[in-house]
This record gives sequence, C-alpha cells and structure tokens, in this order.
Amino acid sequence: MDNREEVREFLTSRRAKITPDQAGLPSGSRRRVPGLRRSEVAALADMSVEYYSKLERGDLAGVSPGVLEALARALLLDDAERAHLVNLAQAADGSDALTRPRRRTARRWTPHRSLQWTLDAVTAGPAFVRNGRMDVLAANPMFRAFYTDLYATPGNQQNLARFTFLDPAARRFYPDWDSFADITVAIVRTEAGRNPHDKDLHDLVGELSTRSDEFRTRWGAHNVRHHSTGTKHFHHHAVGDLSLAFEGLDMAAPGLTLTVYTAEPGSSSEEGLRLLATWAATQDTERSATG
Repeated sequence: MDNREEVREFLTSRRAKITPDQAGLPSGSRRRVPGLRRSEVAALADMSVEYYSKLERGDLAGVSPGVLEALARALLLDDAERAHLVNLAQAADGSDALTRPRRRTARRWTPHRSLQWTLDAVTAGPAFVRNGRMDVLAANPMFRAFYTDLYATPGNQQNLARFTFLDPAARRFYPDWDSFADITVAIVRTEAGRNPHDKDLHDLVGELSTRSDEFRTRWGAHNVRHHSTGTKHFHHHAVGDLSLAFEGLDMAAPGLTLTVYTAEPGSSSEEGLRLLATWAATQDTERSATG
C-alpha cells in the first residue's frame, strides 16, 4: 500500500463528499466536480492552492500538526478520519526501510492465560479479542457458540473479514449484511492507516480484493471509523434472531480490541443468549461423547 497513493485517494475522496452547502459556500450552477474544488478546500484551510495541491498529490511528509488540523476542519473530518489523516502523515515521515512491508514474524500473538480466564468469566454473552485485521485472537465459549459458522469453515482462518465477504453463511448470520460489510472494511482501512507496513494485512486486502467485488468497491471508498459501541442484529441458526449491544475496549497492546456483546435485560434477546449457553453446553457434551 503506497503511502502517497493512500493519501491522495483519501483526501480526494473526502473532498468529493462535501457539498458547498455543507462547507458554507455558494453552490453555483456550473460545477464540474463532485464536492468541493481544490481552491475551495485551500481557502477553507487558509493555505495556498499550490500547497493544498501538493498535499493532495500525496506529499504529507513533514506537515505540521497545525496544517493537519486545518485540513481536517476544512474537510469536515470526524474523529476516526482525523486519526487516519494523522496516521497517514506519520507513515509519510518514515524512512524507506519503514515504508516497505515488514516480514511476518514466526511468533503469533497469544493471549496471556489471565486474559483467557477473564474472557471465560464472561458467561452471559460472547466476548473476544481481535486485532485490526479482524483476526479473532481469543474468545470465550459463548463467542465460539455464537460464531459457530466462523469456526466451521477452515478457510475463514478465524478472521471476521474473510467470514463476512467469502463465507455464504455470513449473509444469513448478519441480516443487515451491507452494514456489517461497511463496518468491516472501515475497520480494516483504519488499520491500514495505523499499521501500513503489515505484510499480513497487505495479503488479506489483496485476497479479499481479488475474490470479492463487494470488498473491492468498499475498499476504494476509503471510509474509516472508530467502532467502540452500538447495537447489532444477528440470526443464529440454533436460537434465532438476536439484538445485541456491544462495547469495544482498546487493550494495552496496540491494535487489539476486547469486545463484549450483551442483551437488554428482560428482552427476548437476553432469553436467546441463555438458550445459546444451553445449546453450547449440549454441543460440548455431544462432542465429548463422540470423542
């Protein structure tokens, strides 16, 4: 992922999303480009057109925090987009050695046993740890029962992005599949800005871009987001429809997120999670009996 190309496409895509009305500018009747013109962004950011054009060509090396903030204000960036812009600028300041994808390390991150104890102590809902590539690195039994389709297909490699775009079961499990697809790509795109030299991330994006038109189209939109709280809807084949709230907490290790799902007290989804726990225990008993 060439940094200059990433910067160019990100800034161009953000500029194209802003209407003159949103920016407080007259719309006029003879606009040949979607969104704002370069000259309009430059004026809003209080910089010359020549300097803004240099930035939009992908040259963020050495740009000051003040310039980045002015650019973020002019482009009406949200918190996730601002952070992404800062990450792109930091990557642009790296040496040639740093801008090359780093080799894989032979040692895969593994959870400390106390983290697994913590996850296993969450018995009322699914809980798991993921990285920015959407690899599931640790999970409690409820998560494994909840995402049984993820674990059922070895090709998913316990990666939620592969599951979403390459496994037909995802479209049943996610009733609002388009929303999950948008969120998944935005998380991976955010990670690409935070950690642009990750070889495994390059390979994942290349694989999904090759095998999924849906992923490739979304990847080209350059949308990013912080994904820390909300409500999602699922359809589990054993317990039916579930509406679950989630909280995502950043861990001390950079790029790792602990996510816990729960249901509103007294709701049908809370009863569904209790049924899921019973179903999971039954599956474990059956596996033990046949093992």
